[in-house]
Amino acid sequence: MILNQSKGQYVAKITQFFKLALVLSIMLSSTVNATEQSVILGGKAAPLLGTMPSLNQPAPEFKVVDAHFAAVSLADFAGKTVLISAVPSLDTGVCALQTKRFNTEVSQFSDEVVMLTLSMDLPFAQKRFCQLENVDKLKVLSDSVWRNFGEQYGLIIKDRGLLARAIFIIDSKGILRYQQLVADVSQHPDYNKALAVLKQVSTR
Repeated sequence: MILNQSKGQYVAKITQFFKLALVLSIMLSSTVNATEQSVILGGKAAPLLGTMPSLNQPAPEFKVVDAHFAAVSLADFAGKTVLISAVPSLDTGVCALQTKRFNTEVSQFSDEVVMLTLSMDLPFAQKRFCQLENVDKLKVLSDSVWRNFGEQYGLIIKDRGLLARAIFIIDSKGILRYQQLVADVSQHPDYNKALAVLKQVSTR
């Protein structure tokens, strides 16, 4: 009888252990899901790798390439206000319009403001796009070599190798002052809001 009682206590303890393990597993899973960001792509939720940087903190450094595969980093624009327009691909209509919009708007600001378009497109494709669309006032840069920008800013769409659509504004001291992640990749960003913030930040 004592043996049966000991066996019953052992089973009860094992059962309690597995219950606790299950609860902890659910809690950890909930935490991960709560912090994971995603966007809508093709009508479905697409998770993003990494996390977006915090506002009012130093903007993360990154390294991308220009049309000649020469490395370009955020540090190259030190002392200037920088607007970064991230797009999935210049070969799509919304991305093309977004890039052309900022190419037009940059002339409204002083030389102390720099606008960048970043995508995963190869430099060859970016160069061809700029020539065809007369995009010559902002800098179009590629994250295709190291994917460093996408990793640092939490914008890589999982299993797609594309950047999510987003806008970042970094002030002349290198502090991230604004970020806008577009929830649905097929939609345009809020240009007016971004430009209003850029004007405010660049005149401080």
